[in-house]
Amino acid sequence: MRTSSTFSILFWIYVTRKVNNKTNIYLRLTLNGQRVNISLKRKVDVDTWNSKTQRASGSGKIAKNLNIYLNNVQANIYKIYEGLKSEETPFTVETLKEKFLGESKKHFSFQNLINYHNEKMRHKLHRNTLGHYKTSQRYMLSFILSEYGKTDINLNTLNHEFIIGFESYLRNYIPKTGQKPIGNNTAMKHIKRLRRMVTLAYRMEWMERDPFVNFKVKIQKKEREFLTADELESIEKLQSIIERLIVVRDIFIFSCYTGISYSDVQSLTSSNIVVGIDSKLWIMADRVKTGTPFKIPILPKALTLIEKYKDHPRTINCGSLLPKLSNQKLNSYLKEIADLCSIKKNLTFHMARHTFATTVTLSNGVPIETVSKLLGHTKLATTQIYARVVEKKVSEDMGKLELLLLEKK
Repeated sequence: MRTSSTFSILFWIYVTRKVNNKTNIYLRLTLNGQRVNISLKRKVDVDTWNSKTQRASGSGKIAKNLNIYLNNVQANIYKIYEGLKSEETPFTVETLKEKFLGESKKHFSFQNLINYHNEKMRHKLHRNTLGHYKTSQRYMLSFILSEYGKTDINLNTLNHEFIIGFESYLRNYIPKTGQKPIGNNTAMKHIKRLRRMVTLAYRMEWMERDPFVNFKVKIQKKEREFLTADELESIEKLQSIIERLIVVRDIFIFSCYTGISYSDVQSLTSSNIVVGIDSKLWIMADRVKTGTPFKIPILPKALTLIEKYKDHPRTINCGSLLPKLSNQKLNSYLKEIADLCSIKKNLTFHMARHTFATTVTLSNGVPIETVSKLLGHTKLATTQIYARVVEKKVSEDMGKLELLLLEKK
């Protein structure tokens, strides 16, 4: 946080723009390295201008009146500057200019931006996505309180220093008991949400500059975990007298053979089962997260599960294709299933989608362009991360083949 500032005033002229040996006088204000120029709408004879004193030389009436005017301008600027400082609210050199020129430009605060963003995006963003924004916003306001000792600040206070400070705050944040520390990628997600909000404010001209111009979000690439064919088979063969585990197993397996995410599975109904172009049954719906349409031919194992729960009380009561469970409970029960199947990986429902992309499709020769369509990705680059994982598997398989061939010699 900046506790002191550097401020200067300069009167100057454009000699090269003189007309009849006269040119305009300009005022330059510089605050903390940022500067603005203001035309004073006054002219001076270039031969009488003293660049060292920044005044007109001579004792004539014209020179005296001009110098009195410049003295008054300087005194007025310092008065405005001291007044803004006394308010203990961050301000910019543009604020000084506006005050001097008497412009009544509205200033927006960070809280104004939060309120505007959440209201305007309420019907555009999925409620879960908006919830993520609200979590990020709590961190932003907490940082502002910690760094500035205030609950709100002027939007024009945001600069590169603010972003670096917020990043540092996130990385050093001490979580509550039971919560994980904020890792790099999570911190970058919070910053990306701040960036989208700031971009919105900048485009609406609520801000004078984009503070993200020299900042680059750095996401650490991680390989997506997925189940091998053997691990998938072990879950499929799991037997248990505990009904909830069997229900969770079935929903998970359904996702492994369709690639449909948790929120999309939960929203499926019988109306999403339609006859496709090949006269076979397909699942057709829009992704809850992005609204992107997806169309998936139903593989036999997925169809078996649909038939299994067609007349199940839990699907009839909810009008859903499969039983509904909260994501938290589902992932908790998957941990039990992993233990029962001796799977050491951190089994989560989203791993089913990764398993569909790798073990079920790409590893069996389905082209990546087709997999991208099945997953509902809008960009092929999003799907290519799975291709890298499959290449690793190919390398491992070839390594095993190499050892096998050596043994036969």
